Amino acid sequence: MDGGWREIEKGAILTAGEAAERAPRIFGIPTGVEGLDDLFYITRIEDGRPVKVPLGGIPSRAVINITGVPDTGKSLIAEQFTVKQAALGYPVAFITVESPASFVTQGLMQRAAAMGINWEDIEDNIVLIDAASNTRLREDVDVLLDTLAYVIRNYDTKSVVIDSITGLFESREMLARNIVRRIFNFLKKWGQTGIFISQKRSNQEEESAEAAGGYAVAHIVDGTIVLHKRLITRPWEEEAFGVPIGDVLRTIRIDGMRLCGHDTRTHVMEITETGLVKVGPPLSEVIRRRRG
Repeated sequence: MDGGWREIEKGAILTAGEAAERAPRIFGIPTGVEGLDDLFYITRIEDGRPVKVPLGGIPSRAVINITGVPDTGKSLIAEQFTVKQAALGYPVAFITVESPASFVTQGLMQRAAAMGINWEDIEDNIVLIDAASNTRLREDVDVLLDTLAYVIRNYDTKSVVIDSITGLFESREMLARNIVRRIFNFLKKWGQTGIFISQKRSNQEEESAEAAGGYAVAHIVDGTIVLHKRLITRPWEEEAFGVPIGDVLRTIRIDGMRLCGHDTRTHVMEITETGLVKVGPPLSEVIRRRRG
């Protein structure tokens, strides 16, 4: 007891100055996605004025949620990020929850080929944890985190990808916030940059950050990237967006980022013939140019 108060957790109390001394340096982690890294920045004071400085990637040690309905490019971004980091010499732990590791590896090999990266140069920098084929890993968070801790210690990983985080609490969404928060705090403790892939429950509110489990993921992570696709079916859509009727318009938006500044506009996104995601100009600019 202290002064008549109930038990106090004094270790949880610190000034902002003390917290700042413990804060890690923020720098950009390249994603391997053309155009995406340019959308993040930090602010510095130069000559007494705030100046935007490009970060060149997602913030280091951030945990990012990438969400969208099926076939919007979520896993492609996760794979491009994994290949890019591995090519830079930084080991990545890839927890596959939806598809067995051997099939995920095929996708990673395809992404590497499309990015012009020799697979043999990076294969030892990618460590897969096959939760898709292991029920205990999917259903017991303690086992999953113990396994991940082993991988981080023994392979010296710098980043963790989970595809998908929603696969760890399907059919038990009441536990979603607890599961996501435990994994989020674990990655913070171990100094990892994290990519969570979230599957949306339905097409409702598909341009919002909501994913399976309500806002369990988006409210806990450092930032969310929302992917969207729109089938062009009307002449006015074809005229406004410059996309033929019957084709799909894909977009991407950063929906909040705690650790740095970011472009808040919705951007056009492309999936190339070789299966790579590329981020294009803001959608507003495309429409403005079309209107002349």
